[in-house]
Amino acid sequence: MTLHDTSIAVIGSGFGGLSTACYLADAGADVTVLEQNEQVGGRASTIQRDGFRFDMGPSWYLMPDVFERFFGHFDREPDDYYGLSRLDPHYRIFFKSDQAAASDGGVVTERPDASAGPATDAGEAPGFGSANGARYVDMLPDLDANVATFEAIESGAGDALRSYLDTSATHYDTAMEHFVYEDRPRLRDWVDLDVMRAAPIGLQLLGTMDDYVADYFESHKLRQIMQYTLVFLGGSPGNTPALYNMMSHVDFNMGVFYPEGADPSDEVRPLLNDPEGEISGLSAVVAGMTELGTDLGVDYELNAEVTEIISRREGFELELADGTRSDFDLVVSDADYAHTEQELLPEHARGYDADYWESRTYAPSAFLMYLGVEGDVDPLEHHTLVLPDEWDGHFDQIFEEPAWPDDPAYYVCVPSATDDSVAPEGHSNLFVLVPIAPGLDDDEDTRAEYREVVLDDLAANTGVDLRDRIVLEEQFSVADFADRYNSMQGTALGMAHTLRQTALFRPPHRSKELDGLYFTGSYTTPGIGVPMCLISGEHTADAVRDDH
Repeated sequence: MTLHDTSIAVIGSGFGGLSTACYLADAGADVTVLEQNEQVGGRASTIQRDGFRFDMGPSWYLMPDVFERFFGHFDREPDDYYGLSRLDPHYRIFFKSDQAAASDGGVVTERPDASAGPATDAGEAPGFGSANGARYVDMLPDLDANVATFEAIESGAGDALRSYLDTSATHYDTAMEHFVYEDRPRLRDWVDLDVMRAAPIGLQLLGTMDDYVADYFESHKLRQIMQYTLVFLGGSPGNTPALYNMMSHVDFNMGVFYPEGADPSDEVRPLLNDPEGEISGLSAVVAGMTELGTDLGVDYELNAEVTEIISRREGFELELADGTRSDFDLVVSDADYAHTEQELLPEHARGYDADYWESRTYAPSAFLMYLGVEGDVDPLEHHTLVLPDEWDGHFDQIFEEPAWPDDPAYYVCVPSATDDSVAPEGHSNLFVLVPIAPGLDDDEDTRAEYREVVLDDLAANTGVDLRDRIVLEEQFSVADFADRYNSMQGTALGMAHTLRQTALFRPPHRSKELDGLYFTGSYTTPGIGVPMCLISGEHTADAVRDDH
């Protein structure tokens, strides 16, 4: 059997599913994507209401090289489907400990040499600023500017940043070549010459990000800046392997971008939640990948919830929620791995039992508020972080003693700061995301109470009071992740990147029990994040081609 006479169902249309579908269709397979919801994109869905358009899920466009590589495989470029704007600043940070007195326009610094004095003049470092009585620090597209800002916060930190990023760049190049783009699902795959040559980076797995960053910087503010990307990996500084220092190369050297200008065809547009006009944000990437898939011959079916995977002597039969059944030679699941095994397969066909899934460390869930607001929200930027003096307590309330955070670290996305099309004239579009423990109770009363906590905190630490200006509000949290995406414990991302859940310790692309069943997406290698899911799709398609 060759892929040219093979029918393949891809369950789910997240980035892993969209990627896998493209690779398999390009190899000649007859691919059908079955999406249970009303639009493609998985967690990258959108909300459209009253002139506002919200990206519900991922909002950071990082690692542009991965997107270029994906489209390049099909002799395309991202620019064939959407444009990119580099954000300036990349992001803005409000440190809560700096908000007591901001009249001088600077930030409270932590120089070990007290005689140097605090850097309180906003002109002393390019990233310092204040507005509405709140101080902030910007990370900019210019590395020299960021070096100056680091130096102003901690003496010697500018040179430390350059050294850190040099090492991060080396780790990135080595890791991507040997451990990310090349799948190594078995222990014996790690015993070869390339791995031995890359052994120094592999040893980074033995430490944590917390310890690694502490070797470079004393300032807790700078440590937070170097580690905030761990949220994208679903981990904390204390449980994420130091290998992921390479994310700072992604952040500082490669840049932070915003996709825009996607104009899908009439055939593709009904698959999206964008009835008219150009599409921007991560939805533009979904539109581009779906357009590519359509060009390659992929079929997409919406509102097609798979309720059972039935293994037959020749292939598979899939039962849908409406009672219909369809036959396929092979199946790829981009649905939540645990859901696929525990709910769609009979017990004898599961690679892991319930105890395995209950014992995993899951990435955080989130408390999300999508807000349409009258007027502007200056000084909030497109990407804004609000960070407490010490965030260990927040991470403990995610991973150690689950509870709603007492002093939350959170993210605010304001796409209307860059893109006028996402909100009506005279209004702002933003969402607030607070990482919280998966599995928390999030009933209506709890959400209402925590909403006030977050809005109060935002006003106190950024000077932006939204409470009397909100004209549209949607919330999304633990129960919604579980309901809409069949997400284990309502995690927003999947399995966290802990040492014991990295590389070959993640669930495999091939089913352990059923030949012809495969998995793609964030639970598999290389892991969490939009770029990683694109690569996961390639790994899964390679496994299918190797087997058939």
